[in-house]
Amino acid sequence: MSFVRINVDQARELIADNAIVVDIRDPRSYAEGCIENAVHIDGDNVDDFISRSDLTRPLIVCCYHGNTSQSAAAYFSENGFLQTYSLDGGYEAWQERNDVN
Repeated sequence: MSFVRINVDQARELIADNAIVVDIRDPRSYAEGCIENAVHIDGDNVDDFISRSDLTRPLIVCCYHGNTSQSAAAYFSENGFLQTYSLDGGYEAWQERNDVN
């Protein structure tokens, strides 16, 4: 697995530098709040997302608590993303440290 676990502050810096954020939580949780401009990804749209993405842009994967995002980050890395990150603490940690939409 070639991804890096990052904290909220590191994620914020990467987002400021044009990172893509994908949210792999369920649709309802995503609709109730997400990191600004995060793309909701699930089994139905993951292949399309990968085929349409700039694989050279950093990719941050966000889940509920930072556990499932690790295997998802590995998957994205294995499918061509050059810089892949898993957000430690997930959306819960993000909510605690940042404004949410």
